[in-house]
Amino acid sequence: MNIEIQGITGLIGLVVSVWAIIQTFQSGATTGAKVFWTVLILILPVFGFIIWLFAGPRPLR
Repeated sequence: MNIEIQGITGLIGLVVSVWAIIQTFQSGATTGAKVFWTVLILILPVFGFIIWLFAGPRPLR
């Protein structure tokens, strides 16, 4: 049972990380900022996503 929970948690983490990276590339931020946020999200998947959620670039409207 523990393996299934870890697998689902990992899948959810992957999905939110990919979503955050896509939203970052669709934002109006500079190229350097996009690279910074992408690397942060990839290196620290959970904490990077949380930091991005509160302080990351916002998508263009």
